[in-house]
Amino acid sequence: MQTIPKAKTSGDIKQYMTGIGRRARAAARELARAESGVKDKALGAMAEIIVRDSEILLAANKKDMDAALEASLDAALLDRLKLDRKGINAMAEGLRQIAALPDPVGEITHLNMRPSGIQVGRMRVPLGVIGIIYESRPNVTADAAGLCLKSGNAAILRGGSEAIHSNQAIAACLHQGLDVAGLPRDAMQVIETTDRAAVNVLLGMEEFVDVIIPRGGKGLVQLVIDNAKVPVIKHLHGVCHTYIDDKADVDKAIAVSFNAKTQRYGTCNTMETLLVAEAIAGRVLPRLGKLYQEAGVELRGCDKTRTLLPEARVASEEDWYTEYLAAILSIRVVQDLDQAMAHIERYGSRHTDAIVTEDLARARRFLREVDSSSVMVNASTRFADGFEYGLGAEIGISTDKLHARGPVGLEGLTSQKFIVLGDGHIRS
Repeated sequence: MQTIPKAKTSGDIKQYMTGIGRRARAAARELARAESGVKDKALGAMAEIIVRDSEILLAANKKDMDAALEASLDAALLDRLKLDRKGINAMAEGLRQIAALPDPVGEITHLNMRPSGIQVGRMRVPLGVIGIIYESRPNVTADAAGLCLKSGNAAILRGGSEAIHSNQAIAACLHQGLDVAGLPRDAMQVIETTDRAAVNVLLGMEEFVDVIIPRGGKGLVQLVIDNAKVPVIKHLHGVCHTYIDDKADVDKAIAVSFNAKTQRYGTCNTMETLLVAEAIAGRVLPRLGKLYQEAGVELRGCDKTRTLLPEARVASEEDWYTEYLAAILSIRVVQDLDQAMAHIERYGSRHTDAIVTEDLARARRFLREVDSSSVMVNASTRFADGFEYGLGAEIGISTDKLHARGPVGLEGLTSQKFIVLGDGHIRS
């Protein structure tokens, strides 16, 4: 593909994107019939070429980093943008892991004989063409392409303008891997123009694109939600909670709650609000508060919290809704399980919520009644991850209720169709 400069007209962008969509649709038909071994061969070759061309990738990433520094982009974005040898090796290993996963395409389940004599079952099939819009992280180019390829889908990838050189260099490696296996290069296309008009066109390409997956900040996801005519798999933000029940083991509660916040700050499955039952708060919060302070976490709390943790700032109404993605934690002391679940229902984002308790009945209630894509008992919210769930890699986390929910791995990138097996059967 040839790069389209930003100065081109909207008509040029439309024509460019239509060409990408048409080629992706044709490639999707080829991928749908590709054998597992062929797809795995491509993935293995991609991994080898990425490692082989690591110097090229590092040089491309340096161009992006230099431009980002000149543009004074913030430290968090620079951290996500940077590629090093460890990151390159991780990309390659991710592709190898995807190759090692079972291929969901063509799997037949629920096959049963009906009274009429026909057999009815379900077959797992690719979605078709998946558009992925993402920011900063160049590794998403390889991860997303690998997952789409293994699940039999063609991919149209639109990374952020800040990573344009890195993404194109990675795409060149991936295309060579497709060549090795004899698969069409159009199975994985990176949009090479940085013109934002291309995103708006992609969001409306109903003829060519079956689903859009945004990966990035709340602003990007909201833009996609507001403008897409194509179905979207997304989560808007991750306001994750841990509730410490008054029947909790104190040591267990402290370990889980500390890890859920501090193991990593900038992820969507990091705990942002800690809820503590009033009857146990005096035994838990002073110890936790000390640990959080030592880790440099800023605490914001309700009045009851601040009685036990005077160093905590007053939590505002807005704090309960906020995904900090930083070393900041909101804490509320609640009366009981019901009040905790009411708080989660009002302020949560339906991403990941956890309870720490030794009461089996309360644990079951929490699992049954909390309406989130991942609900946990006595475990850190940081486990809400495709790899930790045994899905291998993931393309993102969905808080939707239709099609895919939670970490979206290979199976989430497929659908099912009914199949019917007969032997000349006719309906009477």
